[in-house]
Amino acid sequence: MNIPWLTLAVALPALGALVVGLLPRERPELAKRLTLGVSLGTLLLVGAMALRFDPTSASRLQFEEVYPWIPRFGVSFAVGVDGIALVLILMSVLLVPLVVLAAWNEDEGSGAAGGARGYFALILALEAMMIGVFAATDIFLFYVFFEAMLVPVYFMIGRYGRGAERRRAAIKFLLFSLFGGLLMLVAVIGVYVLAGTFLWSDLVGPGSELAAADTSVVRWLFLGFFVAFAIKAPMWPVHTWLPAAAGSSRPGTAVLLVGVLDKVGTYGMLRYCLELFPEAARWFVWPVVVLSVISIIYGAILAIGQSDMMRLIAYTSLSHFGFITLGIFAMTSQAQAGAALYMVNHGFATGALFLIVGFLIARQGSAAIADYGGVQQVAPKLAGVFLVAGLAGLSLPGLAPFVSEFLVFVGTYAFQPVPAIIAGAGVVLAALYILWMYQRTMTGPVPERLTGLKDLSKREAWAVGPLIALIVLFGVQPQPLLGAINPAVEQTMQQIDVTDPEPAIGQAADEQEGASE
Repeated sequence: MNIPWLTLAVALPALGALVVGLLPRERPELAKRLTLGVSLGTLLLVGAMALRFDPTSASRLQFEEVYPWIPRFGVSFAVGVDGIALVLILMSVLLVPLVVLAAWNEDEGSGAAGGARGYFALILALEAMMIGVFAATDIFLFYVFFEAMLVPVYFMIGRYGRGAERRRAAIKFLLFSLFGGLLMLVAVIGVYVLAGTFLWSDLVGPGSELAAADTSVVRWLFLGFFVAFAIKAPMWPVHTWLPAAAGSSRPGTAVLLVGVLDKVGTYGMLRYCLELFPEAARWFVWPVVVLSVISIIYGAILAIGQSDMMRLIAYTSLSHFGFITLGIFAMTSQAQAGAALYMVNHGFATGALFLIVGFLIARQGSAAIADYGGVQQVAPKLAGVFLVAGLAGLSLPGLAPFVSEFLVFVGTYAFQPVPAIIAGAGVVLAALYILWMYQRTMTGPVPERLTGLKDLSKREAWAVGPLIALIVLFGVQPQPLLGAINPAVEQTMQQIDVTDPEPAIGQAADEQEGASE
């Protein structure tokens, strides 16, 4: 029996969101329990699907489903995954129940209609869309999920966020995203006009109608997709919505926003920009590499100057996304594998940081670095997990992000040493902003206002513990993720007709052998 795994994975949280949204407002505890149950059920469902994934399969996509949706316009509900999409979906469904646990006792803050019921229903709706956007293999369906995600995030920031600026931050996020989405819609329509189909599998490859289209037109279509993804990622200079949105969000919202939603941008570059428009991607390599390096350095420098922990983590993510886009457009298998792995590991590390900062905010009502100090003396467990998450954020060897960053550096250096060397400054700056934040908040004398600060609770430990464990596990043994990612990267390299450069040592040996002959 063929089980529609991906359709069920999208439908379960979508139906859960509907049920939670219809619960009586007076039953917030029931809404939380039901949300947690649905998110855990979705995790088990996707986990069971992942166990059936075969990384050695010759098929590019697995668990494919194609159902007519709008036949008149050639639109299908088409889903399927390769190794990269699979690990990103797994990351998404793992983060959601942890966010639910972390947000269990949060103040409802805004007093908006619906209270806990509304917020948790939005989390489940967003989960359904996150799975859908990574699984979509019809570019119109991908666009629908890409834009639909804006709705729950807008309300999660504007209605349930923190501070007086939350509505302005939500509007800024929405306007930036809608602008990018409009450009993508024009490009999607252009692709259909040229190729007569929205199915990704019919659009890739040298024999497709898109490959035979006029070069200048295809480059404009590439830009339509790329700008939308650069805004979503985000990259410099279209990044300004991110610090405002993350700084005004609940920590759980920030985890999903930065840990998952922003990966849609980098995933889209890898899946759509490169594979639909390989010639244009090769033509735009250097502009994107330059923007990536600027993002790395610029984000790190701004992170150093932040006084708010939420905004600081948001700026560190701008720097990290620069590494991811650098790896994607370095056009080597090591760099692209590192970029794909970076998407997952960044989600775990940044998710842990946001959750831990959220625990501090729940205790003291402030994200300002100056309001803390000496926390490790009164809450050693909380300070301990903060240290591990912070060290992961600076890519300490032995923790998961180090493997990703190392692969990006190796692959980028093989492509061109100069951007790799410049990007290396981002590693040094990362040590400054992470260690500075830890020193200011966790060490030193304990202020009187923090003398009664509670240490990590059991619920909080269950929320952040799995992320810390995965950061350590994949730092020591990344092969379970790379085993799924590498075959997809190899197929991408074949699709864009790029091969890894010859090692310099091998070239020198060949030259010496030729001279001796």
